[in-house]
Amino acid sequence: SSAQLFRLRHLQLGLELRPEARELAGCLVLELCALRPAPRALVLDAHPALRLHSAAFRRVPVAETPCAFAFPTPGTGPQPPPLPAFPEMPGAEPACCPLAFRLDPFTDYGSSLTVTLPPELQAHQPFQVILRYTSTDAPAIWWLDPELTYGNAKPFVFTQGHSVCNRSFFPCFDTPAVKCTYSAVVKAPLGVQVLMSATQSTFVEEEGVYHFHMEHPVPAYLVALVAGDLKPADIGPRSRVWAEPCLLPTATNKLSGAVEQWLSAAERLYGPYMWGRYDIVFLPPSFPIVAMENPCLTFIISSILESDEFLVIDVIHEVAHSWFGNAVTNATWEEMWLSEGLATYAQRRITTETYGAAFTCLETAFRLDALHRQMRLLGEDSPVSKLQVKLEPGVNPSHLMNLFTYEKGYCFVYYLSQLCGDPQHFDEFLRAYVEKYKFTSVVAQDLLDSFLSFFPELKEQSVDCRAGLEFERWLNATGPPLAEPDLSQGSSLTRPVEALFQLWTAEPLDQAAALASAIDISKWRTFQTALFLDRLLDGSPLPQEVVMSLSKCYSSLLDSMNAEIRIRWLQIVVRNYYYPDLHRVRRFLESQMSRMYTIPLYEDLCTGALKSFALEVFYQTQGRLHPNLRRTIQQILSQGLGPSTEPSAEPVSVGADRDSDSPALLLGDEAPSSAISLRDVNVSA
Repeated sequence: SSAQLFRLRHLQLGLELRPEARELAGCLVLELCALRPAPRALVLDAHPALRLHSAAFRRVPVAETPCAFAFPTPGTGPQPPPLPAFPEMPGAEPACCPLAFRLDPFTDYGSSLTVTLPPELQAHQPFQVILRYTSTDAPAIWWLDPELTYGNAKPFVFTQGHSVCNRSFFPCFDTPAVKCTYSAVVKAPLGVQVLMSATQSTFVEEEGVYHFHMEHPVPAYLVALVAGDLKPADIGPRSRVWAEPCLLPTATNKLSGAVEQWLSAAERLYGPYMWGRYDIVFLPPSFPIVAMENPCLTFIISSILESDEFLVIDVIHEVAHSWFGNAVTNATWEEMWLSEGLATYAQRRITTETYGAAFTCLETAFRLDALHRQMRLLGEDSPVSKLQVKLEPGVNPSHLMNLFTYEKGYCFVYYLSQLCGDPQHFDEFLRAYVEKYKFTSVVAQDLLDSFLSFFPELKEQSVDCRAGLEFERWLNATGPPLAEPDLSQGSSLTRPVEALFQLWTAEPLDQAAALASAIDISKWRTFQTALFLDRLLDGSPLPQEVVMSLSKCYSSLLDSMNAEIRIRWLQIVVRNYYYPDLHRVRRFLESQMSRMYTIPLYEDLCTGALKSFALEVFYQTQGRLHPNLRRTIQQILSQGLGPSTEPSAEPVSVGADRDSDSPALLLGDEAPSSAISLRDVNVSA
């Protein structure tokens, strides 16, 4: 896009949801100023899924501000043609004049939309570009048939813009460097509740028309919409949950009072919450990631509701994004750690304030364990292990969603906090950093310069140049973090995990198993049990007699625990070809529709002699999976079957030949992701 040539003041969306056609009709109004006189064209990020119908130009009087048309009133102003039938175009004469436009290929995740502008355009003169379009089969827009929801009654749709998908939702400057306010008018079928990452201002029930506005500037990827059979319940003075009716009691019970506690803790650390409301919507299992920090309205996959500790951490992480990521945003996807690393640090400060240091250290140990697992898989010289990753033109930034962004970024921020000697003092710095840069986008140098200015004594000591720990090396060296936090405060929780793991790898087995069976893991925290199972996974394949003893000791108990625990045990079953527990794998996959609980198992099944079992289960369950997930699993099942061979549609029996296909390692839009990246990242954007 040509974002560097313009200032985007405001965008307005008029949307009509057409679930039967799986189509969205849109009318987009961009208010802009050219930064230099007579720009020849406006270039926007778009996508082949967008079908452009028209482009028009309208001058805006200098005195008119975005607020003057942020809330369109039905029946005022010139009317657009009937695609869609609303919102009514804001403002008065002069009328719009048509513009020429063309859509050109750019890369596999988007196109460029070039709109020719009038030649006499002055610098800094406000003008509007009005685009009318429809969007079909867009990567950002997920249409669900009723049977893919919990209620099985009404269609459902949600959008997911991170990192560069929203160009298929509406033409835009699809970069985190550009922020603007926005407003929206959405028409939906009657009986369907519409929510957006904004404040709802009005709703005309008999017409199914919703009005929204976002008063603070946000990047394009944080514009989000969800619509379906959703009901609300208040859980605090500024928070409510939205969920399908059958899920609402569970969601309410799990979060009532807690979100306000987390928000208040975050405010004590980093300053006032800026977004008004903090609501949460629970989405069906087809939601492709765990959670997304859309302003005012966090999106969370409903599957996580059964795993209490993961739910707590994921919501607190999204709360932290309200300051780090949403208010202060990384200006480029090459420095995504500025959002994820800082949000992870803030998340752990909030959990320490709320639940104590021991729990925080346990969760940190669990994640750092996963980071080193991913490092062993990728190799220490992998370029994606840098905090400042260099993206070649056309490379999808979504491929950078990995643990280094979160955990190596966290370790660097933690290192900075240790340099000043006092976490509370570092909290004061972060509070000042947010106040200085809120509603803007920054680069790493902004953070580091602010840090050294806030702590002049550290600047005098040249802490940025300490041998082996140079700031530049933190940013650009491959490999593990240069320093890791002291987690000794969590030893009361991590030491039993290590002791139990050592027992199961000790000799003689019968004596070790007897000692291990005396340890009651049913009283452990979820993160303790998950860490223990991850250690066993790291050691797989295990001796068959060890797996037999593990199954005898734990299989029935683990089968009664939450999905985060069960999937880890079932991966141990699969990686060790333990056939007596294979029926549990089948039952788990028959009950799961979520990417996070299916892909890891299918990838493990397809790396060895159980591929035919995977095919059998898949063909029995594929009708309950979202088409995107179904396609990903088909790609996994096709590995090793030859370049033109698709999985057979006929069920087959267990006993396929073992293959050695290596899984993809990064999270992308089309390629299947590795079990390790999905299981360990547990992606909360």
